[in-house]
Amino acid sequence: MTAENARDKSKPKGTPTELGQAIRRRRKAMGLTLDKVAQTSDLTTGFLSQVERGLSSPSLTSLMAIAAALQTSIEKLLSVPEVFSEYVAKDNRQTYSLGMRGRFYEKLGPGFTGALFNPQIVHRPPGHVSEKMRHEGEAFCYLISGRLEYHLGDKVFIMSPGDVVHHDTSTRHFSVVLGDVEAVELWVTTSPINDSGFVAS
Repeated sequence: MTAENARDKSKPKGTPTELGQAIRRRRKAMGLTLDKVAQTSDLTTGFLSQVERGLSSPSLTSLMAIAAALQTSIEKLLSVPEVFSEYVAKDNRQTYSLGMRGRFYEKLGPGFTGALFNPQIVHRPPGHVSEKMRHEGEAFCYLISGRLEYHLGDKVFIMSPGDVVHHDTSTRHFSVVLGDVEAVELWVTTSPINDSGFVAS
């Protein structure tokens, strides 16, 4: 699948307004306050309010945490079919976008219900700065193209195509897309099960 095809397929999904409305509907249907969802997802009430109003777009990790707090999946929030398959042909990947600035995702899994590995190919535009995150689990990133400035605790790595980071995600981390071309990143992350039995990241 080319980047252009993936972008075209994913464009209708995950706009901030649509996603925020879906999160608010689910939260109200469950009778939960913003404070309760914030506490469960380890995000701030202010950030969640901005997400619901379409003023902010969450990272994939934050969206997974929100979905877990709402006892649902990102696929349901984004109205993306939740398909499990051990084999996925390159031209048959599910894709979706988050935000309005060219950030989109190609799903490479999971292959089965209950899988702990979540492989994705992430496309980010020049200048994109990810959220500063710290959560349970681990992350592996292989940079396919573009350049990244990757912050891990007090360390800063300048990544070029072929470089890898693999770390415990309890260390605060974020990254910046350098240069004037998009970054294409292969990510494999874990989603530990929290005390309530739902996946959280």
